[in-house]
Amino acid sequence: MSLHLGLDLGGTNIKTVVLKRDGEAHVIVDDGSVPTDADSGPEVVTERLIETASEVLEAHAPIETVGLGVPGLFDPETGDVELFPNLPGPWPGHPLRRLLSDGIGREVTLINDARAFTLAEGTMGAGRGCRVIVAVALGTGVGGGIMIDGRLHLGAFGTAGEIAHQVIDPDGPLCGCGNRGCVETLTKADALTSLAGLDTAEEVFAAAADGDERALAAIDQVAQYLGLALANAVTLLGPDRVIVGGGISEAGELVLDPITRVVKERVTLVPADRIEVVLAELGPLAGAVGAALAGLDQAETRSR
Repeated sequence: MSLHLGLDLGGTNIKTVVLKRDGEAHVIVDDGSVPTDADSGPEVVTERLIETASEVLEAHAPIETVGLGVPGLFDPETGDVELFPNLPGPWPGHPLRRLLSDGIGREVTLINDARAFTLAEGTMGAGRGCRVIVAVALGTGVGGGIMIDGRLHLGAFGTAGEIAHQVIDPDGPLCGCGNRGCVETLTKADALTSLAGLDTAEEVFAAAADGDERALAAIDQVAQYLGLALANAVTLLGPDRVIVGGGISEAGELVLDPITRVVKERVTLVPADRIEVVLAELGPLAGAVGAALAGLDQAETRSR
């Protein structure tokens, strides 16, 4: 048996999970959440991570590994931030992994938060038992991931799985990644609320449930774009299952049904009844669970 700490750095909260590995089983033994204070900038947020991790490490000693899910891209060699498009402040170049490792006196494994979500769902959630999965997490931003034979597929550059950075409108809105017309710009929470003329995604779903035509049309338009992106992924990768998660997915079938319809309409090389699009199972803890699994996987890889 061994214990592993996972942290998930979000724009609003830092979530934590302590995961117990017992043989082939994984069990969550503790979880928590603290405010990120994202507007205070990288230094303050890093201190929050150090404080939070240190408290959990002390409370649940001995913890063998530590993983951190982050909302963007980083240099896999140095652990320096390259792009956090939805987190305010001068993050590019910030030596996050080094500062966190030095602060807690432990080596830290970094993983993109959407890839952490994918790893968690593929190992313990809606994708367990599948050979190939494609996952997408919907929220402030839109992330994605690919898992093949129980392992994350990261590609030659460590960034494979960015489902939401497919360009589907070359003249579309500017994306945080620097491109135009990425799926993320057309499907993230801000795009949905703008289309519906409401302030939050929750308000959009509540209005749609009451039959509001503008809210229903907004959901349908977002589903069209996301369904197209997922159809491309299905055609290229042939996954056993597509998993939809993140905050927006909490609306359940209201979001899942139109996305599934579009995917099945757009994929012509696979019988529609063989395409599985399902909701994620692990909820808001998935990112922290995946970070804990990433730390465990890194340790096992090094011991081989």
